[in-house]
Amino acid sequence: MIIEEIVGNIHDMDTTEFKNHHVEKVRIESADLVKRIQRVKTDHDRDLGIRLKISQDLRDGDILFMDDKNMIIIDVKTDDILAIQPKNINEMGIIAHELGNRHMPAKFEGNEMLVQYDYLVEDLLKQKGIPFKREDRKLKEAFRHTTGGHSHG
Repeated sequence: MIIEEIVGNIHDMDTTEFKNHHVEKVRIESADLVKRIQRVKTDHDRDLGIRLKISQDLRDGDILFMDDKNMIIIDVKTDDILAIQPKNINEMGIIAHELGNRHMPAKFEGNEMLVQYDYLVEDLLKQKGIPFKREDRKLKEAFRHTTGGHSHG
């Protein structure tokens, strides 16, 4: 089966709309959410090809297929992340500057800055006394590097 469009997202729907459906899940890494073309396998061992007509990122809960009885959804695996919780704007500026110099992609959820786990960043946070937690967390969207070139010279 070739999937060319996203039908919807279960997080945007009322659960009664699909409570009687048999659900198959495609478990993928968050880094694969940005891939428009890929080959995947469901938790029921069904092979699928994803070739989206519209250039869009996948999201956790996206419905790849749905009929009266069945649905196939995206289930994103958890990522090993650092959830950074600066106490003030000064700490935020310090860590944002340090991470920017390392070209490390970050995401923001609530009052937290999320980055993929890196022991050097963990050591830096400890050294600077900036609060953080290391945890496995399911991300709704992939980390994305900024586009466009620049120089340091």
